[in-house]
Amino acid sequence: MFQSPLIVRFWGVRGSIPSPGPHTVRYGGNTPCVEIQAGGERLIFDGGTGLRVLGEELLKHLPITAHVFFSHTHWDHIQGFPFFQPAFIPGNCFHIYGVPGVDGHSIQQCLNDQMLHPNFPVPLQIMAGALKFHDLGPGAVTKIADATITNQRLNHPGGGVGYRIKWHGQVISYVTDTEHYPDKLDPAALSLANQADVMIYDATYTDAEYYSPAQSKIGWGHSTWQEAVKLAQTARVKHLVLFHHDPTHDDEFLDEICQLAQQAFPNTTVAHEGLILSLGTS
Repeated sequence: MFQSPLIVRFWGVRGSIPSPGPHTVRYGGNTPCVEIQAGGERLIFDGGTGLRVLGEELLKHLPITAHVFFSHTHWDHIQGFPFFQPAFIPGNCFHIYGVPGVDGHSIQQCLNDQMLHPNFPVPLQIMAGALKFHDLGPGAVTKIADATITNQRLNHPGGGVGYRIKWHGQVISYVTDTEHYPDKLDPAALSLANQADVMIYDATYTDAEYYSPAQSKIGWGHSTWQEAVKLAQTARVKHLVLFHHDPTHDDEFLDEICQLAQQAFPNTTVAHEGLILSLGTS
């Protein structure tokens, strides 16, 4: 029987803070949001400002039921949620998943708190769509129709998880906001990435930036494109997607990173807003 392809679409690819302007037009300035369409199910990973743009698209397809998975609750990954228009519309339903951070705060509490005064004019409770919150444990397995979503703890200040999505033999690994270890590859990241068809990886810095004696980024919770290549090679990933671009990296800089990364791992893409990947079924 024919199966529709697994579709991955990038709505926000920038890290840390939105960075609009003439120098980020081609890759985009919205913060993280990745949509996966697996058959009839819509899976959304992170709710940065890219979620607002996705919401505008979803208004064309009401009513909507979707599943939103958060890697963690730093601002750049949740700041689009208060502007996610479909959540304000009755008849829409959103299942929202997250692993509590090291402080124990649930995903519901974090999304609620960012919409309280003095940070926001209206509370989360004004959203008229059905919001169903699910607290996940580290390593939890979530089944949504034919999709299986697992998570692993990653090395990030305050805690965070990556996700592995499997659907009809196809695997997508979402490994963002993680810092590599100096002397070994992270076993959790390796597990998430193992033989993935697509690995989306936190490549915020270059090695030169990360190890800079003037302003080292060690301990900031992010990785480099060079480490992404090492992980992709070791895990035997088919397609590497560099993600979570530093706000100071303009289009020309990302073009240079793309060329260098492709020399080391030819099937590499630097994520840009609007990028669509279509994976066939086995």
